Amino acid sequence: MTTVAGPPVYRAARPNGWWGMAIFLAAEATLFGMIVGSYFYLRFNTLRWPPAGIPEPKLVIPLVLTIALVAAGALVQLALAAARRGRRARAWWVLLAATAVQAAYATGQIHLMRADLAHFTPQTSAYASIYYVLIGAGVAHVLVGLLLDVWLLARLATGITRYRLVGLQATALYWHVVNAIAVVVLLTEVSPRL
Repeated sequence: MTTVAGPPVYRAARPNGWWGMAIFLAAEATLFGMIVGSYFYLRFNTLRWPPAGIPEPKLVIPLVLTIALVAAGALVQLALAAARRGRRARAWWVLLAATAVQAAYATGQIHLMRADLAHFTPQTSAYASIYYVLIGAGVAHVLVGLLLDVWLLARLATGITRYRLVGLQATALYWHVVNAIAVVVLLTEVSPRL
């Protein structure tokens, strides 16, 4: 029996920045798991959900906003692909488009929350409290992502470096997880209508 000896084949390791973001996102996913778990614990231990006097959650606008946010995540992935190919200008413009859509999502969600505050406050009931925590935490994560986008736009304006490419990889991972969380938040938010 003959064996062919050759050099070992190693896959390229992910950069430390990517792993740091992955660990951070695992913690954030756990946080959202606890919020969603609390939501359903309260829901199944309450006779009427949402309580009397609180309108059922909106369906169409949050759905459209979430679809737009997920589409923006695809744009971030396209920006990463362009940056990997050394196409700095294309990466910058695609990331700018994603940032605009993500900002529109955050603005729309904040507007919906402010409109809901006219009908009920977090102190109104357990439903109101967990509703605002759920939506507010989701919006907060989008705002953090927007800060990452703005930082990357400023860096990519002057060129692509290995460091900036790792930052874009970590940011793309961030947006993929935030988009998955946004879908879970949407399904939880509209669950009383289902």
